[in-house]
Amino acid sequence: MSDKQRVSRRQFLNYTLTGVGGFMAAGMLAPMVRFAIDPVLTPQAAGEFHSVAPIDELTNEPQRFEWQVEQVDAWYESKVQKTAWVYRNENDEIVALSPICTHLGCTVAWASNQEYPNQFYCPCHGGRYTKDGVNIPGTPPTAPLPVYKTKVKENMLYLGETQSRQGA
Repeated sequence: MSDKQRVSRRQFLNYTLTGVGGFMAAGMLAPMVRFAIDPVLTPQAAGEFHSVAPIDELTNEPQRFEWQVEQVDAWYESKVQKTAWVYRNENDEIVALSPICTHLGCTVAWASNQEYPNQFYCPCHGGRYTKDGVNIPGTPPTAPLPVYKTKVKENMLYLGETQSRQGA
């Protein structure tokens, strides 16, 4: 006779139910795995630049410029207001600073306090920054203001994402 073992009815049902159960479990888990991995596979819009102002409008004094970007959170789409302090430095380079204080996230303003006329001032806790956005020692902020990535194209200034700088 042969050396093959015969599969009993019980083993056959066991194998069949295990296979069908595994197939059903895979069918239920596939959408969950896709949901978890989908954000990783979706192409990001990182590095987008937005038109902010004509180059001719920039001066040596920081000016506040605002623009809107479209933001998508899951299925909710909205327009978000962005702001930057932009000026030309001594080397005629464009500097674009974020107005968000690195201490607690308040909004800083240029020359808004009479005691500190040539500094960015945060009204929340008295934080101060020099014109180039470096935090002044002894004030609450522990890091300089973030800078925006800049690009000039066809006489227009485009700003991208902010980049953090190390503390002074």
